Amino acid sequence: MIDDLYSAKLLRLAADLPRTGRLVDPDATSEKVSKLCGSRIVVDVKVSGGRVTDFAQDVKACALGQAAASVLGAHVIGASLAELETTRDAFRAMLKADGPPPEGRFAELGLLAPVRDYPARHTSTMLAFEAVTEAVAEAVTRES
Repeated sequence: MIDDLYSAKLLRLAADLPRTGRLVDPDATSEKVSKLCGSRIVVDVKVSGGRVTDFAQDVKACALGQAAASVLGAHVIGASLAELETTRDAFRAMLKADGPPPEGRFAELGLLAPVRDYPARHTSTMLAFEAVTEAVAEAVTRES
């Protein structure tokens, strides 16, 4: 049901996007766009010792993409590439294969579990995590 999809908690997350904007001198940047709906997310990262030390995001997305970006922005500092990849993969499995929600610092993504019933929304919901894993991977490669 559509009311489950747009819960009050989810809408609060979407309305409160942390770490918005762009970094002046990022170590890496990634942009992801949903071809279906046009949602777009650009993330900038700074990485040191393999962990995210600074992060900014420019989000032009639906409430679902904004909610996922909100969870990411609130908890990304200190995350390693491995943790972000594990979270992205668990998030994708939750949406596409009825898997359990991600655990740990990104557990709030469980609020987006009802999106699994709306396959056309999966891509826009995943954009922030697709972008951040790509950017962090690039920054880690440059760092080594």
